[in-house]
Amino acid sequence: MTTHATHATTRQGPGSAPRPSAATKPVRWAADAVSALREGARVRLDYSAQSLWRVDRLIEEIRREGAPYAAVETVLRGFGAYAGEVVVGQTGAEWWATGGEHWVRTPDGRLWDPVDEARRCFAGDGSLRLLCRDATGAAG
Repeated sequence: MTTHATHATTRQGPGSAPRPSAATKPVRWAADAVSALREGARVRLDYSAQSLWRVDRLIEEIRREGAPYAAVETVLRGFGAYAGEVVVGQTGAEWWATGGEHWVRTPDGRLWDPVDEARRCFAGDGSLRLLCRDATGAAG
């Protein structure tokens, strides 16, 4: 990993707590995914760990339908960012960025790549729910 990670702090809205500038894009990607699902598929996501069961199932459905990766790349990025925001909310983790990649760093110092995990889910070899469980130390 590169040692030049972005971690300057900015505010994300009136009255909100400071967030690292590395969070700007993932926060937007996650919000876009939540909005698109609410409007297009009538699916509501609430930024809970339990909601990641639904996201994993949605990715599985997209994969089973045979959608080409290029057609769903942005959606997968949004799902991964959403999972990252769940981890941030559960653990107080922070987004870090370098070289165009975004990771979540949990308070114990571990780095997680939820955007890549969403891609792995689409390939049939990943789980955003399990990533969140592992990152938060939660059982099941």
